[in-house]
Amino acid sequence: MATLQYSVIKDKVQYDSYCKKLEALLDGDSVDTEEVELLTLLIEHYDALNSNFNEMDPIELLKSLMKDHGLKSKDLAISLEVSKGCISDILNYKKGLSKEVIRKLANRFAISQEAFNRPYKLHVPENKYFRNAGVMNFPKEIQPTFC
Repeated sequence: MATLQYSVIKDKVQYDSYCKKLEALLDGDSVDTEEVELLTLLIEHYDALNSNFNEMDPIELLKSLMKDHGLKSKDLAISLEVSKGCISDILNYKKGLSKEVIRKLANRFAISQEAFNRPYKLHVPENKYFRNAGVMNFPKEIQPTFC
C-alpha cells in the first residue's frame, strides 16, 4: 500500500511544515495546482478548527495581524483606502468598523469577515453619562461614525 504524501494536519509542527511547503510551491517556477489546492485545503481546515479568532475582539485581532504582517497604521490606511485618522480612531476604540472596511480587512488578511464582524465596546466620551454605557456601540444623541 502506498504512503500518502499529505495527511490531515494534527499539530502545529505539521501545520508549519505544510505552510512552508506551500510557500515553496508558490515561489517555484512550475506550480502543481493539485498539490497547491490540497495543501491549501488542509491548511484552511486546520485554521478553521484551531483558530482563536472567535475569542479575540476585532480590534485586538487587527492589532495582532498588523504586528504579524509588519504593518503600521499608515500602511493599513493606504491598503483600506481610508484616512490615517480613521485607522487611529478604530485602533483606539473610537469608531466602529464599517461593512466595507470589514470586507477589505478580510480580503487583506485572508480570513473570514466574521472575525471582524463581532460586537465590541467603543470608548466614546459622550457615552459616559448614559446608563449601561459600556455596552453601547454609539451615543444615543450622536449618529454613529464608521470609516
